[in-house]
Amino acid sequence: MTVKRLSRAALVAFCLAAGASSSSAGDEVPVISRQITDFRIGSSETKFGSLEFLGGLEMVSSRALFGSLSSIRFRQDQKHFIVVLDTGQWLTGSIERDAKGRLSGLADAEITPMKNRSGRSFEGKGHMDAEGVALDGDRILVSFEQEHRVDVYPDPGFAESGAIATLPMLIPRKMLSDNRGIETITVAPASSPLEGGVVIVSERGLDSEGNRMAAILSGPLKGRFSVERDGSFDVTDGAFLPNGDLLLLERRFNMAEGIGMRLRRIKGGDIRPGAVVSGELLLEGDFNSQIDNMEGLDAFQAADGMTHIILVSDDNHSILQRNLMLEFRLSETGAKQASSD
Repeated sequence: MTVKRLSRAALVAFCLAAGASSSSAGDEVPVISRQITDFRIGSSETKFGSLEFLGGLEMVSSRALFGSLSSIRFRQDQKHFIVVLDTGQWLTGSIERDAKGRLSGLADAEITPMKNRSGRSFEGKGHMDAEGVALDGDRILVSFEQEHRVDVYPDPGFAESGAIATLPMLIPRKMLSDNRGIETITVAPASSPLEGGVVIVSERGLDSEGNRMAAILSGPLKGRFSVERDGSFDVTDGAFLPNGDLLLLERRFNMAEGIGMRLRRIKGGDIRPGAVVSGELLLEGDFNSQIDNMEGLDAFQAADGMTHIILVSDDNHSILQRNLMLEFRLSETGAKQASSD
């Protein structure tokens, strides 16, 4: 169900009136969406360096479990998606578009409890705090924090199955705090120097130089590397571009500095064992932008032949925060850097 011209207050009021029932295994989840047309609040500007804002959604639901979106991956049809929630659920469904091709809503949304290797589901974040998801052939990889690990699920059948394996992380668990674990897991293109290798990046697991620990878990360049840390931003997700470059989403969320978001691009050839990578800044947003607690990112080559980037936020199940989905188009000929106003 999609409603395009509702205010935030009207969206919340509708869902409260509908009742906040919880979701059971495989339950359909009604989602109401309001379209977002401007990235900078009060501005019709759409070009930000090499990125063009295409539109977005603010989403609410009467189902209590909807929210806490941690990571998103799209299927090859660029329509159907898999999201992991940090409360230990899968969210699946598809995006809808209007006549102009802009995001207009979600369809066929379902929430299903995730299961561990013992086939058990848990409520809350203690055992199933899912933070990252990646599609890797006939398997789906999920990174968890608190109980730090990377679990493997079969594809198809992931929603019904427990995890079937756990991957060695190469990053010592003792270097990861309970709530600052492996936020990013992504798979490099087979044609890249990493040859389809699985890459993980920690949110705030720091090496001896104060940089964020990361690792290549498979492929010819298997080993650890680091991502340079800049200020109070933390990595929350990442995705490889078709050419092998790595996009990293960074989030700042604290009382002293307020809300912030960054998008960085790291050259694929720079990612190798022992390296410290930084990359170029593509986009930065703050309280003047349509952002929230930005946690999820995916990138794919769309029907227009260009790379599209979709970001999602985690509302922490707070009435003061929002579930957002934002879409950008990447132009290789655009300016190389954009900063917030």
